Amino acid sequence: MAGVVIENPIINSPYAEPTRHWKFGEDGITDEIVETRRISSYFVPIPPPKKKIKQLALETGWTVEREKPNELISHIRRRVAEWRLGGYQGVTTTTRALLEYWVNPARERRFFFCQIEALETAIYLAEVADRYGQAWICKELRGFNAANPGVYRTAIKMATGSGKTVVMAMLVAWQTLNKIAQPQNKEFSDAFLIVTPGITVRDRLRVLLANDPNNYYVERDIVRPDQLDLLQRAKIVITNYHAFGLRDRPEFAAASLTKKVLAGPDGDMSRFKETPAEMVRRVLRDLGTKKSLIVINDEAHHCYREKPESEEEKLAADERVEAGQNREAARIWLTGLEAVAKKLDVRACYDLSATPFFLRGSGYREGTLFPWAISDFSLIDAIECGIVKIPRVPVSDNRVTGEMPTYRDLWLQIRDDLPKKSARSLQDGIEPRLPAKLEGALRSLYEHYEKAYQAWAQSGIGMPPVFIVVCNNTAVSKLVYDYVAGWEKTLPNGSTVVVPGQLSTFNNEDDGAWGTRPNTLLIDSVQIESGAGMDENFKRVAKNEIEEFKNEYRRRFPDRSVADITNEDLLREVLNTIGKPDRLGEAIKCVVSVSMLTEGWDANTVTHILGVRAFGTQLLCEQVVGRGLRRVSYETGADGMLSPEYAEVYGVPFSFIPTAGSTVAPPLPKQLYRVRALPERAELTIEYPRVVGYRYELPPERIEARFSDDSRLNLTTDMLPTETRLDPIVGESNITNLDGLKAVRVQHIAFVIARRALVTHFGDAMGTDKPWLFPQMLAIAKRWMRECLICKDNTFPQLLALQELTLAASERIYRAIVSGIPGEKRLLPLLRPYETIGSTVGVSFDTSKSVYTTQKSPLNYVVLDSDWEARVAEALESMDEVIAYVKNDDRVGFRIPYSDGGMPHDYIPDFLIRRRTADGSELMVIAEVTGERRKAKAAKIETAEQFWVPAINNLGRFGRWQFLEVTDPNDVKRLLRTKLPESTQEVVVA
Repeated sequence: MAGVVIENPIINSPYAEPTRHWKFGEDGITDEIVETRRISSYFVPIPPPKKKIKQLALETGWTVEREKPNELISHIRRRVAEWRLGGYQGVTTTTRALLEYWVNPARERRFFFCQIEALETAIYLAEVADRYGQAWICKELRGFNAANPGVYRTAIKMATGSGKTVVMAMLVAWQTLNKIAQPQNKEFSDAFLIVTPGITVRDRLRVLLANDPNNYYVERDIVRPDQLDLLQRAKIVITNYHAFGLRDRPEFAAASLTKKVLAGPDGDMSRFKETPAEMVRRVLRDLGTKKSLIVINDEAHHCYREKPESEEEKLAADERVEAGQNREAARIWLTGLEAVAKKLDVRACYDLSATPFFLRGSGYREGTLFPWAISDFSLIDAIECGIVKIPRVPVSDNRVTGEMPTYRDLWLQIRDDLPKKSARSLQDGIEPRLPAKLEGALRSLYEHYEKAYQAWAQSGIGMPPVFIVVCNNTAVSKLVYDYVAGWEKTLPNGSTVVVPGQLSTFNNEDDGAWGTRPNTLLIDSVQIESGAGMDENFKRVAKNEIEEFKNEYRRRFPDRSVADITNEDLLREVLNTIGKPDRLGEAIKCVVSVSMLTEGWDANTVTHILGVRAFGTQLLCEQVVGRGLRRVSYETGADGMLSPEYAEVYGVPFSFIPTAGSTVAPPLPKQLYRVRALPERAELTIEYPRVVGYRYELPPERIEARFSDDSRLNLTTDMLPTETRLDPIVGESNITNLDGLKAVRVQHIAFVIARRALVTHFGDAMGTDKPWLFPQMLAIAKRWMRECLICKDNTFPQLLALQELTLAASERIYRAIVSGIPGEKRLLPLLRPYETIGSTVGVSFDTSKSVYTTQKSPLNYVVLDSDWEARVAEALESMDEVIAYVKNDDRVGFRIPYSDGGMPHDYIPDFLIRRRTADGSELMVIAEVTGERRKAKAAKIETAEQFWVPAINNLGRFGRWQFLEVTDPNDVKRLLRTKLPESTQEVVVA
């Protein structure tokens, strides 16, 4: 049954063929052991949420019918097993000697069974199958390779952490030693091209070079000592796929404008680039005169040909960007290999990956297994053999409402409250503020991390556990980094001071300055992996930690010059040495990453993972979770088994990878319309301020509060859970919670609220608060907590330490103070500290709804949620007074913050209109088309009319604004002409 507790999920030795597996039923894992090896099939199981799911963006429900066997892999597996039992008949003498050396049970360093089986499968297909009645397998694989002209690919699927690099070394040794023994045998080669997804993997794979001091042939005992000299003869080129890009030819190193002139009227820039043949010569120059070679693709899921004539998938904007990047990477990688195949004889190409699947945007169903896969050792296999950590994900929490645990798919709940652009949009010196659910997730997972940190320290492990956060862009990563590690505050005199991070173990601050040994690392994996140089924007964000690491580098290596290493090299070195003693990265406890963490990153100390980004594909989920799966210890017990190790995972909605083979008919596609901002209509762009709240400009030196029913705040677990249960695929469950906050004194919470109210609402025009008011504010905060705070089941006052709830409390206190002060009070807006101005520029999304084609909008379409939008758009198009308009929704992004029932919400009005008034000035109109006035609608409109519009007009920086409620869509023209002022001097102020 689902949720069954299995004390120890490890039921197979890592060094022998698996003979048992846990049975999965209709609801997931059971405690029944099946006494056979698990078949290779089309899914990756993960514990389902305890709450029943009605409709989710990702397919997370378990059904046994979804289990589709991989017939070809299963057949090859059976034939290889028979061949193994038969004593490896039909191979060369060299191959037999290697196999016997590898499987010798007396070896001091034994190989995992999955490593041996991967090599056995490659050898069987290369040396045995054609000669022993299985030629049809190779013929079928050649048929699948029609998509890879000139490159015969076979894919080996091995779970992250199961030792793919060792398998590569074994492939090199097998091929090289056979070629030396039989120089005329064209089936073998001693020349190798190893292609990686980035610089980190490229550099780490130097262990495949026999002359490297840390080479695997010696370290992992892959060949006998007398064979090591023979391996020196192998020619090996290791490169990241980016090297396949056609570079500018040296003789055309001219400025871009000059090139455009020289390109002529047809704009052909290709004449300034290398030819594919020149690229191949550049990449393979170290192979010398070799005529044939073996290709090994590491993380080969990046290498595929896009399916021709495929229908465009319906993707969100961020997913569409990522899919485009995937397609471009795949194009460069595969066309590069094909160019190599035209110049040299590629004898074989081995793809190694934990996820050899087609990516989203490839034209294939996301997660479709490469058809040329020949071997499969999946994540669940690796867990049952104890080879990797076991990921635990949220399955339930104490929130009353909601279909999913809050921290399972966190991004969907917080994405609208986070910056969508780069860190350039963030203002320096601004306190980082996170949505309550993100802050709750960080603190909850951090409290569990702290326990692990203390346990590791007491056990003498020597290295700290590592907490990783994977973000969607530099702005979000900077906010998270500032929150956990510290941030620079600008003082009134212009100097700066470093404010400590909120999570003490991850804090980089020391006595008001940046510490000499950072605990938290901010990294942009994509930028440091391509080798193209660090983006100036990210360099600005990371400047402090770069300088600190340079200082540490000087201390550690006084004989070396820091000038000899780039910033990219430095951050790469820190990242790659996390968890390694006496290296630059040894003290790192938290990594905040933009995009994915580096593939091939081999840190084995990761224990906690938080996803703060969209996870549109299950493949991406598995890749992110895979960054935390490498084990710390490989010591076996008396029974020959490894003991369980776990990784706690929030925010990664990991469930299944459904692939080809399903018999369920896909739904018929709907026509999609791409709604986008048109560059040629730039003059119609509509901009708006991003408001997060309101404040009054108050004159008095003494403050009092008048509390009312609106001052109350009910804390419930619907706001955010205080306890979350995490389950692994199989194994022990775990509970994370926010109990650590209970240790905070309630007096301190009142202090925090008072400070927040003072800083947020009582600053002057220069942003300077009024400290002399603090004693009064503190007394009011204490009284508010006694009289107005209600903690319902499973909540407690210390939850107000979370920033969003601190703000909610301070807002109520502030309004009570405003009510208690007589006389005129000038209303002003609180603007978002980052991306202060929103715009229709860059809006781009797909919709399957009906649309209305526009002429006066910066967007090409109005999306029709009902029939009245078309009538309103038609009226606006026909009015000379209307300069431009846009139909607003959450993708355009204009919001008005308001409160209803004591809780903060966002109101999204229907239209924004630029209207020309009679005196020739321009008026911005917020138009709401409404029917029957309901309570929630009344609260929205009241806020727009009485708070948002007067506050913005008082500020005076964003033009003049007016709100218009349209109760009849057929009356738009008249209302726009009669209900609005004819001069911007007449608009609402307060």
